[in-house]
Amino acid sequence: MDDKHMQIGEVAARTELSLRTIRHYEETGLVIPSARSQGGFRLYTETDVSRLMVIRRMKPLGFTLDQMRDLLDATDRLDRDATLEPGEREALLERVRTYRQAAAEQVEKLRIQLERAEDFAATLSARSEQNPPTAGL
Repeated sequence: MDDKHMQIGEVAARTELSLRTIRHYEETGLVIPSARSQGGFRLYTETDVSRLMVIRRMKPLGFTLDQMRDLLDATDRLDRDATLEPGEREALLERVRTYRQAAAEQVEKLRIQLERAEDFAATLSARSEQNPPTAGL
């Protein structure tokens, strides 16, 4: 990835996360800034932004911070360690597959909720058109 460093404000704008949320993820150890400026400002790289995007995508699917940490650990180890033993690599891949399956199940639940919400909105729309307000009352 790129070695370009970004301050937290730019990262917040790119990820659509608040500064407070990014700091919270740092406090919980999910995303640690790659560097600090001489003035002590947090500096992030594209890799850090990618991690934040993974977290951002997991959050609405109901994953806990511990689950996010576990998935990020597995993917980090798969990405950085080409010398993993075959059994260890397979165990890490299985962890990722488990999260993929959980995500797919949650997406399906959300699709059903969205469909119900859209049906409800359509019912209300039809109802409001059936009984327009009467003029002059």
